[in-house]
Amino acid sequence: MLTVQYAKSQPAIRFNALEPGFTATDLTAAVGGGRPPAESARTVVRLATLGVDGPTGTFQDEAGELPW
Repeated sequence: MLTVQYAKSQPAIRFNALEPGFTATDLTAAVGGGRPPAESARTVVRLATLGVDGPTGTFQDEAGELPW
């Protein structure tokens, strides 16, 4: 809801929520597994570098938009 509200109130800025997937970090070390942080970061970079015509108010993962 917050992502959508920010997107509506600031139309010149792209606001999108992100699901990075199961990523190997210090927080997940006890569980084991997960993909490398650099792989998850690709989605972060893609959304951070969207152009002015890019989506806003969405929830996304590496495959694209997810339903709320």
